[in-house]
Amino acid sequence: MAQDLDPIDYNIVRMLAEDARTSYAELGRKVGLSPSAVAERIHQLESAKVILGYRALLDEKAFGYSVMAFIRLTCDNTHYRPFLKFLPTIDAVQECHHITGGEAFLIKVRLASIDQLEPLIERLLPYGMPTTSMVLSTPVYRQQEAWLLRHAGLPARPRKK
Repeated sequence: MAQDLDPIDYNIVRMLAEDARTSYAELGRKVGLSPSAVAERIHQLESAKVILGYRALLDEKAFGYSVMAFIRLTCDNTHYRPFLKFLPTIDAVQECHHITGGEAFLIKVRLASIDQLEPLIERLLPYGMPTTSMVLSTPVYRQQEAWLLRHAGLPARPRKK
């Protein structure tokens, strides 16, 4: 799908990934199109599911969620489906990935305090054996959009004049 995009589409997507609040007029100035032509291109990119949505990036710590942990969970066949039904009931879960290797799942959680971690782990015990790693810092953080655009073999950005 991304291979069908022309350089103008790539540049529109790149600029929206950097700042989704950029106006059609500003995008048009940068790619050489009218605001209405940019709006039509964006509508087509949305219809083609290249652009899935727009969002504000929020700092979890500003909302009081200062603890991040990853929990690896071993889970046998009898507990697999019940766990998948139970998992959405845990508000602290940000992501869950079904993975290869010794564990079945890798779960990213955000908590307001370390005191909330033990009860969370206890809730997982009926489904398997959890192994927890606390995040001390995040030396590399890349937004999905920025990483994707950098690695999708896109044409170079237009030069600023």
